[in-house]
Amino acid sequence: MKIKIAIPSKGRISEPSINILEKAGLGLIDKNNRKLISKTFNENIEVMFARASDIPEFVNDGVADMGITGVDLIQESESEVVELLDLRFGQTKLVLAAPEESNIKSVDEITQDMKVATEFPVLTKKYLEGKGLDLKIVKLSGSTEAAPFIGIADLITDLTSTGTTLKMNHLEIIDVILESSIKLIANEESIKSKKYLIEAVSTSIKGVLDADRKKLVTMNVKTSDLDKVKEVMPSMGGLTISEVLSNEKTVAVQAVIDEKQVFELVNDLRNAGAKDILVMPIERII
Repeated sequence: MKIKIAIPSKGRISEPSINILEKAGLGLIDKNNRKLISKTFNENIEVMFARASDIPEFVNDGVADMGITGVDLIQESESEVVELLDLRFGQTKLVLAAPEESNIKSVDEITQDMKVATEFPVLTKKYLEGKGLDLKIVKLSGSTEAAPFIGIADLITDLTSTGTTLKMNHLEIIDVILESSIKLIANEESIKSKKYLIEAVSTSIKGVLDADRKKLVTMNVKTSDLDKVKEVMPSMGGLTISEVLSNEKTVAVQAVIDEKQVFELVNDLRNAGAKDILVMPIERII
């Protein structure tokens, strides 16, 4: 039994998708050659490179068992897939925008004779219908920002992360249609028939996400100072304490903490009597 995971072949989410799979232990053997299919360190798991916009349909149709792609593309394709994890990168928004010099400053100022250009006709139509608007939608495959200035449309809907590109093209955001991020998705039938492998991939990736910005702190503490250390030591799931063979009564203490706590905590621990303090990265938390 094997599974295929579809990931973007290029674009802004391609490298982060490869990175999270590799951190999860699924190193790509053929990634440098960028073949259509790449083997991984697990002989039962393969990675398929595809256009990000095609991935929801590939997973929906069972061409791939799992995939990594954006919420915007999942909803635009109207694919019926199972969203397993939010991968916490690639945050973006689908927005409605108009030229800065236009009189359109809110949705209420849009009239039925206007046209809107977009790469997302399905999501745009649903949004407009929800606002009681029936505009002509001009489907484009790129350079959407130029549409109002060459007379193709009065408005656009487009993806933006910071709004900088829109501002550079003298466009102003009127409304947010959808907030999107990157998801790990799966085919519903594959979840049933290939449960073990699907769960193994999902669990490993979740472990990588849970370990993000976490550190393992270990130290030696005299038993007489242990209560003072406990007072200053935060922990995800309590402290792990074990005996140290030493001339003095000493224990080894370890805990998982947030990265942002490290700077102040190390000094607090030292003042509380901790010695031999080590701060180490964590690859996964399962």
